[in-house]
Amino acid sequence: MAFKVEGKIALITGAAAGIGLQYANELLKHGLKGVTIVDFDAKKGAETVQKLNNQYGRKVAIFIQTDVTKTAELKHAFGEANDTWKSLDIVINNAGVMKDSAWEMEVALNCNAVTTGSLLALEYMGKHNGGKGGIVVNIASILGLQELSGCPIYVGTKHFVLGMTRSFGQPYFYNMTGVKFLTMCPGVTNTPLISDASKFALGNFEGLGELLAKELASLPDQEPENVARGMYTLITRGENGSVWVCEGGKPIYEVEIPDRRTLKKN
Repeated sequence: MAFKVEGKIALITGAAAGIGLQYANELLKHGLKGVTIVDFDAKKGAETVQKLNNQYGRKVAIFIQTDVTKTAELKHAFGEANDTWKSLDIVINNAGVMKDSAWEMEVALNCNAVTTGSLLALEYMGKHNGGKGGIVVNIASILGLQELSGCPIYVGTKHFVLGMTRSFGQPYFYNMTGVKFLTMCPGVTNTPLISDASKFALGNFEGLGELLAKELASLPDQEPENVARGMYTLITRGENGSVWVCEGGKPIYEVEIPDRRTLKKN
């Protein structure tokens, strides 16, 4: 059954700029009632909310400054959002970073925060807890579906997101909670995360930053707006547990993950 965005309430992490902001914009264009922008950057967050509210001529967005790696702050953001809108229907755990040189922070943001965001989404939307169900989209990457020498720890974090989200997307959780879990895997997208990536390669490996830049440049790129259009398709059409790829400026498509038992090497 198709999911309708119209009249719904969303919470998006890392949405003060870049792809996260485009997700908010795209959903609002399709009738989203309200969105909570959760981000660490207070200046950009406030500017983004003012711009969105002015653009749509009414209060469609609020901003809550949050370090999503701190569980207490993320819990506060969910609570504040729920108090404001009295509802929550869509959660997009978008905040992430590609900085293998600071891998502990990278893991905290790409793995721990996405886990916390997923559990909080279940707490607020889950039918088992008095909610009405909803949708969680966790942002992995095409690098959650392949290897890449230049950023091995980043690649590992995105494999984590993919595996966790697919597991939450199994019938046991959906039947209990009414919450669908979907995975978005963007390809190379023209944002600072990609343009600055080679500066933050894993240390003590000569030439690794240059290799990462070369590897990323070999992949087809796209603008954030294309990923946002893909997000709308994913939310409205995606089946529970499904994995979608959006790359090269082309329409998003669903991928099929093969059963491991079919992969035995002869």
